[in-house]
Parts: sequence; C-alpha cells; structure tokens
Amino acid sequence: MKPSIPKGTRDFSPTEVANRTYIMNTIKTAFETFGFQPIETPSFENSSTLMGKYGEEGDRLIFKILNSGDFLKKADETLLSEKNSLKVTSQISEKALRYDLTVPFARYVVQHQNDITFPFKRYQVQPVWRADRPQKGRFREFFQCDADVVGSKSLWQEVEFVQLYDTVFSKLGLAGTNIKINNRKILSGIAEVIGAQDKLIDFTVALDKLDKIGKEGVVKEMLSKGITEDAIEKVQPLFDFSGSNLDKLASLESMLSTSEEGTNGVEELRFVINAVEELGLETATLEVDVTLARGLNYYTGAIFEVAAPKGVKMGSIGGGGRYDDLTGIFGLKDVSGVGISFGLDRIYLVLEELGLFKAVDLPKPKVIFLNFESDTDVLKMKAIKVLRENSIKSEFYPDLAESNKAQKRQWKYVNSREIEFVVSKVDNDVFTLKNMVSGEQTDCNLSELVALLKAKL
Repeated sequence: MKPSIPKGTRDFSPTEVANRTYIMNTIKTAFETFGFQPIETPSFENSSTLMGKYGEEGDRLIFKILNSGDFLKKADETLLSEKNSLKVTSQISEKALRYDLTVPFARYVVQHQNDITFPFKRYQVQPVWRADRPQKGRFREFFQCDADVVGSKSLWQEVEFVQLYDTVFSKLGLAGTNIKINNRKILSGIAEVIGAQDKLIDFTVALDKLDKIGKEGVVKEMLSKGITEDAIEKVQPLFDFSGSNLDKLASLESMLSTSEEGTNGVEELRFVINAVEELGLETATLEVDVTLARGLNYYTGAIFEVAAPKGVKMGSIGGGGRYDDLTGIFGLKDVSGVGISFGLDRIYLVLEELGLFKAVDLPKPKVIFLNFESDTDVLKMKAIKVLRENSIKSEFYPDLAESNKAQKRQWKYVNSREIEFVVSKVDNDVFTLKNMVSGEQTDCNLSELVALLKAKL
C-alpha cells in the first residue's frame, strides 16, 4: 500500500520549514516588541471546554477524540441502535482537538487567574485542527499565531493591534495589506433600527457574504431567513457603502441615531480610526467595512480582518476582535479582552505567490570532518566536541570511504549542503582544513582550528 497523509495536512521540506520559521520568528519578534508573553496549551481539550463556543457550524468542525479502550461499552444501546452519531458522540468522546487558540486561552486565564497579573498580554503560536473541506488556503491542520490582551477595556488596545498587524506585514514585505475593521455594536444597532434584533446572526452572516454572492444573493439569503422586505429596504445603503472612513462613520451615525448601542459602536470605531490616522501606518491601510461579521458568538466590540494585497486570490490572512466576557463561559465574569490572529499558512502562500521569500540558509555545519581513514576517528570526534563547546556547528561524516567512489560521495555531500569548511585529514594532531569557497588549504593544530573557525562565525 502506498503511504499517504490525511487530506488537509502536509509534510514540510527543510526549505519550507525554514521559510515558515522565518514567518513565525518575524511575528514572535513583533509580539515581544509590543510586550506580549508566550504561553502554550494542550493540543486537545475536554470536549466541554470547546463545544458550544463556536456556534453550530463551528461545533461540527471540531475533531472529536474517541475515549480510550472499549469506547462503546458505556454507550446507550438505544442510541447506538438509532445510529445517530450526534446523540452518541458525548458518550464515546470526552476530548477534542482544539479548534482555535482563543477559547483554550480563555480557559487558561480562568484556571490560572490567581497567578496572572492583569492586564495580561499573551501570545501563542501553535497548531489547531478543523474538520473542514480542504481547499487552497484552507487546511485541516494549520498554525495560528495569536496575541490577546485580557483585563483592559481601553480602546488603545485596538489601536495597538492595528499597529501590530502593520508592523508584521511590513517586516514581511507585504505592502498593501488591507486591515478591515467593524464593530459588533454597529451590527446590533443596524439590526435594531430595521426591526430584526431576533435575526441578528442571520442578518450579519448574510451581509458578510456581500463580496462573494453580491447584493442579490444577500437579499435572497436574508429573505430565506425570515428577514422582511421592509427591513431589507432600510439596510439598502449598506450594500453600496463608499467614501472615506470618516464619511462611512458619518453615514452610520445618521443611520443609527435611534440606537444607543449602535451609536456607541460608531464612537468606538471613530476613536480607533482617528488614533491610527494620527499615529500613521507603515504600509497597511485601515478600512471601515460594515459588512464584516465574524466570530459573532463571542465578539462584542471591534472586529478585524486582514486581506492580502490586491491581485492575490486568498482568503483573510488575519482576524480578531474584542470579547467583553469570553472568560464568563468558564465562570470568570467581567474580564474584557481583545485579540488578533495571523494565519501562518495563508501568509506563507501569499509570500510564495509574490516571490517574497528571501534565500534562506538551511541549518548546516560550519565544518565537516570527512571519513577517509578509521584510525583517526576518535581524534576527529574529540576535536568536534571541542568545536561544539565553542558554538561551532560541526559534523562527522559517519561512513568510512573505502574506495575512490565513496570519497567522491563524501565530497558531493559537502557541495550539495554548501558546507564552507572541510577537515579532510588528521595526522599527528595536525588538521588539514580546506575553505570550500576560496579553495585555500591550511594545516593547523586544534587550538588554531578553533580560532580560525570562530573568526569566520
């Protein structure tokens, strides 16, 4: 049987790992520059921690883990006979792979609240899993790079997250990224003024699809969800929202004048927009997008989404928002938070498509000791030990070359890995060192060898 891996997962070559590490290190450096601290949480959580936190569609995409041992033994026979997997799941699966990093973070905050100094700024770079249909830019296993602040209601946090996005994408060379921003309170206010408060989720989910299915598609979906024609008529201006950010805010302020919640949302958005304009951005743009509606099961204020530069066909490469009481689902009330996420795998694809990866140096030794005679093996290994103690990356070719062909194979190995220095011979504690770039060859003792190589670090 030919070996394979599950759909939606990938193997990564050394070059791909190096490129991914470059992205992750760029993001981590920015996180720490902005004052965030790293944490890690388990790959899987108790099902009760995850289920019910992402809405019906999100719950469906959570990978469940079967209980150990005979997992059917304790299952209700009646439910088993019905062959209804949804009903029997809770009896045969008590754990699940994490769907994102936000809910596990909320659990972490509640569980470790007595050890945390608030406001708590954390970042997390770990894989997550979703039982989604694989397609370009959408995988079943992928990394998220999250940063969150909990314990602060200040809107300066939102301003800093816009700056953080701008900093990272500028460092990666992704000029022209578009940071879209909206506010959950604005969406609630719109639903209120059109008399569709009870249809908020249906209304916003349909509105969020405007750029994908167009005005007619959105209207059709809203009607199918029971939103009245009169309500849709009132929301028509949103379908052709244009102008500057301040123009959009002025229009929203007028539209939402009778909604206290909607008005508050406009004021919060205005604060962020004005502050970012005053501080300036390096290469990104900030755009008010009133159709943006993501994570409505837990976002309560600002909502972010980052689009790749124009010309690149890719879904969002980042997103996030404010959640005023996410920890409340675990019993810790009134702890406001706000956070963003970077989509590492999509960012990789965008950088690859635009040819923005710099030539990366794969991990390799500074010097390699070739193996042409076995009687000096111990001397070579002792020398390598000393070199490594001096932080010089060193390697010993393990297989003895017993023929000219085998010796050529070792030299080919040196060239293919582009190793700069080679010790080809050891004779009475004298090491023959060759510089593969210049071709220069030197005989030296061990201390001289260390000094020569350290000078080239």
